[in-house]
Amino acid sequence: MGYREPTGTGPGLPTADALTGLGSDEAARRLARDGPNVLPSGGRRGWRAILWQAAREPMFVLLFAAGLLYLLLGEPREGILMFALVVATLGMTLYEEGKAERALDALRDLSTPHALVIRDGRRLQVDSREVVVGDLCAIGEGDRVPADGVLVDGQDVQADESLLTGESVPVPKNPAQVVSGHAVRAGADDPAALFSGTLVVRGHGIVQVTATGAASAIGGIGQSLAALAPERSPLQRQMASVIARFGVAGGAVSLLLVAYYLAQGGSLLQALLAGLALALAMLPEEFAVVLALFPALGASRLARANVLTRNLAAIETLGATTVLCVDKTGTLTENRMSVAALYAGGREWQAGAPSVQALPDAIAALLDVGTLASRADGFEPMDQALHRLGAEFPNALGGGREDWTLAREYGMSAALRAVAHGWHAGAGQGAMVAAKGAPEAIAELCHLPGAESVPLLAAADAMAARGLRVLAVAQAAHDNPCWPDAVHDFDFVPLGLVGFADPLRAGVAEAVGECRAAGMRVMMITGDYPATALNIGQQAGLAGAEPLTGTQIAAIGEEALAQRLAHTDICARIAPDQKLRIVRALQRAGEIVGMTGDGVNDAPALQAAHVGIAMGRRGTDVAREAADLVLTDDHFASIVRAVRLGRHIYTNMRKAMVYIVAVHVPTAGLALLPVMLGWPVVLYPVHIVFLELVIDPACALAFENEAEEPGLMRRPPRRRDAPLIDRRTLVLALAQGLVVLATVLAAYAWALGELPAAQARAFAFAALVSANVGLIFGNRSQLLTVFESMRLPNRIAWVVAGAALAALAAVLYIEPLAGLFRFAAPTPHHALAAVIIGVLAVLPFDLIKLAQRHGRGTARAKTSSTRRKT
Repeated sequence: MGYREPTGTGPGLPTADALTGLGSDEAARRLARDGPNVLPSGGRRGWRAILWQAAREPMFVLLFAAGLLYLLLGEPREGILMFALVVATLGMTLYEEGKAERALDALRDLSTPHALVIRDGRRLQVDSREVVVGDLCAIGEGDRVPADGVLVDGQDVQADESLLTGESVPVPKNPAQVVSGHAVRAGADDPAALFSGTLVVRGHGIVQVTATGAASAIGGIGQSLAALAPERSPLQRQMASVIARFGVAGGAVSLLLVAYYLAQGGSLLQALLAGLALALAMLPEEFAVVLALFPALGASRLARANVLTRNLAAIETLGATTVLCVDKTGTLTENRMSVAALYAGGREWQAGAPSVQALPDAIAALLDVGTLASRADGFEPMDQALHRLGAEFPNALGGGREDWTLAREYGMSAALRAVAHGWHAGAGQGAMVAAKGAPEAIAELCHLPGAESVPLLAAADAMAARGLRVLAVAQAAHDNPCWPDAVHDFDFVPLGLVGFADPLRAGVAEAVGECRAAGMRVMMITGDYPATALNIGQQAGLAGAEPLTGTQIAAIGEEALAQRLAHTDICARIAPDQKLRIVRALQRAGEIVGMTGDGVNDAPALQAAHVGIAMGRRGTDVAREAADLVLTDDHFASIVRAVRLGRHIYTNMRKAMVYIVAVHVPTAGLALLPVMLGWPVVLYPVHIVFLELVIDPACALAFENEAEEPGLMRRPPRRRDAPLIDRRTLVLALAQGLVVLATVLAAYAWALGELPAAQARAFAFAALVSANVGLIFGNRSQLLTVFESMRLPNRIAWVVAGAALAALAAVLYIEPLAGLFRFAAPTPHHALAAVIIGVLAVLPFDLIKLAQRHGRGTARAKTSSTRRKT
C-alpha cells in the first residue's frame, strides 16, 4: 500500500511489527504446564453421577423394594431376576443419559469461544482454552477478554467489569509501559489491567496474558458460578408437575389396592407386591427421559445444521416463532463486499470496466482517503474491500507515507454513523483526518447546507437503488498537536461516494418462501440505506412496501409503531437500540419473535426476543452470550433449517409423550382390574419391568429418530403457551390406552375360560406386548396408518420392535424364564392369536386418520375450486 499502519499510541509502545508473540512450541509447553484456560466447572456429569441420580428415582426405589419382597416371599429366583432387571434398566438409563451428555459435550466444544492470538509473528484464531500465560491476544469492541492480562497496545479501550465489580460504568484502559519486550504486570487497580470474562465495549488493542483459568481473578468465583443450577424451562416444569401428579395418584391407588387385597383375605406380602406392581405401572418415568434426551440430541442435530444451541429451552420455542427479524448484511447477503463504484467530481467509475492504468484524480483521491479511513488489519468487510481495491491501484494512493502513524480514532456511535482516523504525516508536516460513513452523516460532518448536500445525497440514492451499499468519504486538515475529543470539531470536505456490492446469498429467496408457507413473516432490519434495503428485500421475496426508517420510528409512539410494523417487512437506517423497540412492539401485537444480531448494542434485543440468534462468524462475544442460538455460517437458510428442526423435534416429543400415556393405561389397568374382579393376577413387578424395557427405548430412541412429517413446514406455528400434551392429544392417548386395555382384558377373560391360569396369563401378556409394539407404529405418524408407517425409514423402531418380540418369545418358551414370569407356554396358534389381537387393538385409530385425511382432502378441493371460480 505504500504506508504502514502501526498500532502503537505513544513513545515506548511496540508496533505491530515488534509484537511477534510466543512461539508455538513454547505455547504448547506452557499449556501442558498450566493446564487449559477454563474455570472450575461442575457442568459435566460423569457416569457415577448419572447412576447415582437414576438410582434415587422413585422407579428404581420401587423396583428394589419389589426384589426384596420376592426374597421375603421365599422366591429367590424372582428376587434375583428383579435385581438383574434393575441393573439392566439402570444400564439403559446410563446409555440414554450418557448419549445426551455426549451430545451436550460436543455442543460445548463447538460453542467454546475463540481468541485471536499472535504467535510466531502471525495472528491465529485458537480455542480460548488454549490461551497461555505470555500470549499476546488481540481484542476489539464486543470481545470477551479470554484471560487476565495487561494492555500493551491499544486505542480508546474501555471494558465493562461489572461481572467482577458490580459497577456497570465502562472502565477506560491505557497501555502499560513495556520493558525489554515484556509488559510490566499491572495491579488490580492499574488502568492497564484487563480481566478474564470482562467485555470490551469500545476500542481495540493487544493484551499480554498474565494469568489463565483458575489463577485468573474470576477463577476464584468460578466454582460458585458452576454450582448455580440452570432455570428449568416451562416444559420441564410442566412435565415435572405431571410426573408428580401421576406419582401421587399411583401411590394413593396402590395403597387402596393393598387395603382391598388385605380385606379380601390376601397375605400382606402378596398385597404389597400387587401394590408395587400398580405403582410401577402408573409412574411415567419416561417423561423425564424424553425431556432430557430429545433436546440434547436435537441440539446436536442443530449443530450439524450450522446452529449452536446455547439455551436448550429455545428448541421448544423455535416451532412457535411467527416473525423472524433478520439482518441484511451477511445474513440475507453474502457479506462478501467488493467496491462496485466510486463517485467523485460529478462522475462515476465502475469496477469491472476495461482495465486502466490510472484513475482520474478525483476518483484516486476518494479511494486514497477512503483507504486511510479503513483499518488494514480489521475484519470489517468494507474496510477489506477498500484495501483490496487500493492494492490494485497503488499509484492512486499517496506516496511517501511510510512514516505516517495512526494517531487517533473516532468510532461510530448511534448519534453519528461515521468513523474517522487521524494520521500524523511526519515531523513538521501536520496531520490529516480521513472519515467515511453514511452519506447523511458525512454531510452533517461537513456542515453542508441543505442545498449543497442535495447532489451528494441524490447520487447516493441513485447508487442505493441499484442495490449497492453506499458510504461517503471526507477529509480534513489538522495542524494542532492536540486532538479534539469530538469529531465534529474538524473542518471536513466531502470527496465523494463509494458503492459496495454484496450479492444475495444463494437459497435465500427459497428460504423466505418456505417461511411464508410455514406461516412466518420475515422482516429485514438493517442500518443500510432505504433504497438498498428495498432492492435486496425485493430480491429476497419480502413484501415490497415502502421501508420503515429509523427516523420515522423515532418520531412515532409505540401504538403507531406496532401498526406500521404490521404492514412492512423492511426496516432501514435502524439504530441498534431501535431493534429493542421493534421487538417489544411485535411482542405486544402477540407475535413470537426471533431476532438476529451481531453487535454489542444488539444484546438487549437478542435477550428480549423469544429466540435470540447471534452471528457466529462476525458476531461479538456479547451478542453470542445474549443469544439462545448461534449461527456458525451466518446464513439465513440456517435459521429456517433450525425452525424446521425445532418443529421436527417438538413433534417427535409429542409422539413419544402420546405413546407413554397410551401404554401406561393398559399396564395400570391390567395391574389393578384382575385383582378387583377376583381373577388371577396378570402383572407382577417382574412383568412391569419387562414392559419398561420396551417402553424406554421405544420412546427415547425410536421416536427421537423418527423422520420428518410431510407438510411440517406448511403448518401454521403453534401457540407458544400450548402444552406438549393438550386436551385433544391427551384424550387420543387415553382412548388408545383404553381400547388396548379393553381388548387385552377381554382376551384374558376368554383365555381364563379356555386355558389354565398360567397359560391365560401368558396369552394376555403376549397380547399386551404386541399391542405396545403396535402403538409404536401407530404413533410414528399423525397422518399415516400403522401399515403405511411401517414403510417409513426408521431402523431403530424396527430394532426395538424386533427385540421386544424376541424377548417375549424367550420368556414364553424358554422354560427357566417362563417359570420366573409364572407362564405356561401357549400353543403356537394361541401365541399367534395373541399377537394378532394386540395389533388389532390399535387399528381402530387408523380409521380416524383416514377420516381426517379425507376431510382435509375435501377441504383442499373446495378451496381450490373456490380459487378457480374467483
